[in-house]
Amino acid sequence: MAEGNKLFEVEIITPDRVFYKGVADMLEFNTTDGEIGVYKDHIPLTTVLEPGVVVVHKDGEQKVAAVHAGFAEILGEKVTLLAELAEWPDEIDVNRAEAARERAEERIKTKVENLDLKRAEYALHKALIRIDVAGHR
Repeated sequence: MAEGNKLFEVEIITPDRVFYKGVADMLEFNTTDGEIGVYKDHIPLTTVLEPGVVVVHKDGEQKVAAVHAGFAEILGEKVTLLAELAEWPDEIDVNRAEAARERAEERIKTKVENLDLKRAEYALHKALIRIDVAGHR
């Protein structure tokens, strides 16, 4: 169990690693229903993660990461994010993210006959998240 009156445990797990394990006094992330901020003793909730920025707050400091889809389980003293992919700012290749953004924007703009628009929009969204998080280095 987390120490301190306002701290709770946070785990962010991906298929290939435990991305983050520690404590926080607040956690922010995106769900399919919108952005959520979680404090200790939040009501129990299981929800679907939307690709976005995760911010772990502790003692006035913030750790920022990109998380791409998954599930969140919120219990009174623990929050677990099971994510498809999670990246710290220094793990993101900005040039690759910019190239992915340009490709996705071009696909959406040209509207090729057999274009999977949802997939192109999803790729654009992921690239923009990576670019945003990379700015927090």
